[in-house]
Amino acid sequence: MNIIKLNAIDSTNDFLKKLSREQQLVNFTVVTAINQTKGRGQMGALWQSEIGKNLTISILVTNKVIDVSAIYDLNIAVALSVLTVLKSMHISNLSIKWPNDIMAGDKKIGGILIENRIKSTVDIESVVGIGLNVNQRNFDNLNNATSLFIVSGLEFDLDAIISKIVSKLQQNCELISLKKQAQLWYEYHKNLYKIDVLSVFEDQFQNRFTGKIIGVTAQGQLDIADNENVHRLYGIKEIKMIF
Repeated sequence: MNIIKLNAIDSTNDFLKKLSREQQLVNFTVVTAINQTKGRGQMGALWQSEIGKNLTISILVTNKVIDVSAIYDLNIAVALSVLTVLKSMHISNLSIKWPNDIMAGDKKIGGILIENRIKSTVDIESVVGIGLNVNQRNFDNLNNATSLFIVSGLEFDLDAIISKIVSKLQQNCELISLKKQAQLWYEYHKNLYKIDVLSVFEDQFQNRFTGKIIGVTAQGQLDIADNENVHRLYGIKEIKMIF
């Protein structure tokens, strides 16, 4: 595994994207930082992390997605890689909250941000950013956050977790290359947070309604059925779960 370790950086994703443009990197090159000052989540949200306590990495993945239309396959491959590794560490009550938050119970334990550079329909470079709360013991006013330490009472080796996640991601990406991504989709839906559970949602117009998550489409849209069993599809910025 080609791993680049940094003491401090504004964003491991930005660093890896720049490095990839400047030189040829081997597939699954990893950048990790002890302190990431401007980590990002979905929709530009800041990722806050205590220095030296958590895992912040970016992984280069090139030409593993078959074509542009199947680009969400990588999202589920990454989420399942993290989930599988955490389960192997005996972390319980895990799930994936659409689009790519990792949950322990009803609290966020990790987040994923994938940035794609599409050179052609079959030449796709992705930088996979993963933030995972590992040994942090408190989160101040972030009531919806937790860590591996908080849920298990144990401290973990960050390097060991990185190695396991990258190894599992390579395996999952190989399934995509072999056109066996149906296996990933099955596991993704089996572990989807609050699937088929009556929940309250709010759309981009601040309208609230009750419905159930039915699943996620191949394009990454959330399929929700309302009380009258009418299905609607939503993109990342178009819906949020209230409770």
